[in-house]
Amino acid sequence: MPESRAGARAKDADAFRRLLLFSGRGPRVMSDPRDRQSDAPPLLEVVGLKMQYAVSKAGFGKPQVLRAVDGVSFTLTRGETLSIVGESGCGKSSVARLIMRLEEPTAGRILIHGRRIDHLSARALRPMRRQVQIVFQDPFSSLNPRMKVRDILAEPVRNFRLAAGASAVRRRVADLLAQVRLPASAGERFPHEFSGGQRQRIGIARALAAEPEAIVCDEAVSALDLSVKAQIVNLLQDLQRDLGLALLFISHDLAIVEHITHRVAVMYLGQSVEMADRRTIFGGPRHPYTAALLSAVPIPDPFVKRKRILLSGDVPSPINPPAGCRFHTRCPFVFDRCRTEIPALRQLREGHVAACHLNDLPDQPLARAAEILGEAGRPIEVQS
Repeated sequence: MPESRAGARAKDADAFRRLLLFSGRGPRVMSDPRDRQSDAPPLLEVVGLKMQYAVSKAGFGKPQVLRAVDGVSFTLTRGETLSIVGESGCGKSSVARLIMRLEEPTAGRILIHGRRIDHLSARALRPMRRQVQIVFQDPFSSLNPRMKVRDILAEPVRNFRLAAGASAVRRRVADLLAQVRLPASAGERFPHEFSGGQRQRIGIARALAAEPEAIVCDEAVSALDLSVKAQIVNLLQDLQRDLGLALLFISHDLAIVEHITHRVAVMYLGQSVEMADRRTIFGGPRHPYTAALLSAVPIPDPFVKRKRILLSGDVPSPINPPAGCRFHTRCPFVFDRCRTEIPALRQLREGHVAACHLNDLPDQPLARAAEILGEAGRPIEVQS
């Protein structure tokens, strides 16, 4: 029987509450999958990744270089969620495309289980593509409109020879639809016959069809309504728990990131400026840009607000980034060293790295800066 409207509204409301429960109301307890890892290499490792585009200059002159990704490094282990956050244009999606080899890196290394894939030919890369799959931001444009859902899901099963015979493929397609909580009848329809949230479930099912160990979610929920967004996030978490998936979650929505992630990497103008576990990032950021992002996250309570850090100016051009720290043109705590010296991404404590000269200073004269950074992500009560 079709679901009643009242039942559908109740389900959406429940998903809405599950998402808002962790939106600025304090982090929930999440175990770190890295605590259970052996000495084996990480599932995915990115080292010094760079992507540069040659940009033609009007008239005569040497072409300019756009530095979309400039020296990004991180690891991802089985069962872990690493979120990459930052403003639009910071290079988050470029990192995803480089990992999937949809773009060729200019420099750096990409390793899966310790094996480099950044230099492999298309033929040699094919069996490695099973290990890491991607879910795109716009499910409508990423699904073939001329194919029925059953054929979209069956295609990777056949390509990687994961089922023998037509009946086995049909069973696998039915299992995939069940995993993303769609009825078996959905396989007989075309992508345009579904809502945005349902299409994204199909995109997730297509990624699962290859039986990957990791999924890259490139802004996978940013185009969805809040209640549908909550359902997709909860689905991803359930799949991760059941299948042991690793998730590389790319988003600009920090409320969702706090709900789903184990670790957070913050990017600004093509570079990683801070990386730490979720509790550290949301409770005690050590980079002004991270603190500014956190201070902008709305809290669904009229009696609670955050202390805002307002950034002046616009994001500089990646064609001509500023000297020294790339954030110094907008940083409220800038001093002379920031304008001339590039800050190294250095370890502050185990698992927490940041690229900011403020961390090299003694408590004075900028002790207040560290205090403000800590307050930016902390809700405060509004006096009535």
